[in-house]
Amino acid sequence: MTQAPRSGSGRNRAGRNPATDSAGKSGRDAGSAKSARTGGGFAGSKSAGAPRGAGAPKRDGAPRGAGAPKRDGASWGAGAPKRDGAPRRAGAPKRDGAPRGAGAPKRDGASWGSGAPKRDGAPRGADAPKGGASKGAPKAARSGQRGASAGAAPFGKERFGRNLGAVHRPRRPKAPPVDRLDVHNPEGVRLQKIMASAGVASRRVCEDMIRDGRVEVDGTIVTDLGVRVDPSSAAIHVDGIRLQLNETMVYYAFNKPKGVVSTMEDPEGRPCISDFLKNRKGERLFHIGRLDAATEGLLLLTNDGELTNRLTHPSFEVPKTYLVQVRGPMAHGIGAQMKEGIELEDGIASVDSFKLVDSTPGHVLVEVVLHSGRNRVVRRLFDAVGHPVERLVRTQFGPIRVGDQRQGSIRVLGRQEVGHLLAAVEM
Repeated sequence: MTQAPRSGSGRNRAGRNPATDSAGKSGRDAGSAKSARTGGGFAGSKSAGAPRGAGAPKRDGAPRGAGAPKRDGASWGAGAPKRDGAPRRAGAPKRDGAPRGAGAPKRDGASWGSGAPKRDGAPRGADAPKGGASKGAPKAARSGQRGASAGAAPFGKERFGRNLGAVHRPRRPKAPPVDRLDVHNPEGVRLQKIMASAGVASRRVCEDMIRDGRVEVDGTIVTDLGVRVDPSSAAIHVDGIRLQLNETMVYYAFNKPKGVVSTMEDPEGRPCISDFLKNRKGERLFHIGRLDAATEGLLLLTNDGELTNRLTHPSFEVPKTYLVQVRGPMAHGIGAQMKEGIELEDGIASVDSFKLVDSTPGHVLVEVVLHSGRNRVVRRLFDAVGHPVERLVRTQFGPIRVGDQRQGSIRVLGRQEVGHLLAAVEM
């Protein structure tokens, strides 16, 4: 005989003992009868004195076994709804009705599996882009560049010198990339290794530069990574910048003060360039061009004789920039007159550019650019128009600027600056 529950909850609302009730016994044996009695899926409750075994109802009349609802009518087993009626197992929606298993969307409809979208609807699998770009795609596709280092500036990590960018030379028809046999020297050194040793960039970036057609050897574009060249004879350009591979060559920028003569030694004992060389007195240097003793500014020094000859030869027309202070005011039309040309004792001389920089009561500051290398030509030009020079400073020679360099100091030119200087005279 079945023992009735001890608690008061063992009796149903009618006060009967379900243990002896044949209808309650049949209700325990058949779930259909329980469903018909409660209308909630399963009849009976723990308070009615039903046993807790498999298929027995738990408080709310729902059996605890497989397929039985948990409090709110959601079953525990596979495919059983969880609170909101959605099944928990594979393929079953998670709270929001979206299945959690493979191929099922995660919260916002993006599935976890391969090829499934990740929140924003973009698939996350092998073929899915991450952050809008394909994972397997090259970096160029993501960055919009041709390669991983496309656009990398040569000598970008150089500590000394100034960044002058690429050399902008007159446009000319580009020769197609040549076969490696035309410039290849089996006894030479790999091109990318030479570039890396010259400080252009890392070897990997240099390889990308070669692939992108940014490197020329002896005037022809090379795109083959297997090319070997002789560094002692090959002329290598990167973005138009010539690589100086001769480590014995030195290049300096000297900001000459007023009163210093442009010579290495002066028999009259006046201050000269060698007085500022200090530890460099043992080097044999040439000064590129001259500045008279009263003129200040940029003076280039080097032991490269070929470069010195080209920079001073009038056929290359290397521009030089000067700041000129004269007595003011200056009459209108002086600049146009100097651009057209003024007759001097040694022929007609002109300026390439004339620009008024500043004007104060009694003084005018003018910037002029000219390529002529005649003796004292700037002073003679201003004397001819009735404005004698009060102060004259050279601020730029070709691509090299004096900038904020301290007067009387000497600095080493960077490799990029040297490359621009060599390219300016077609070296």
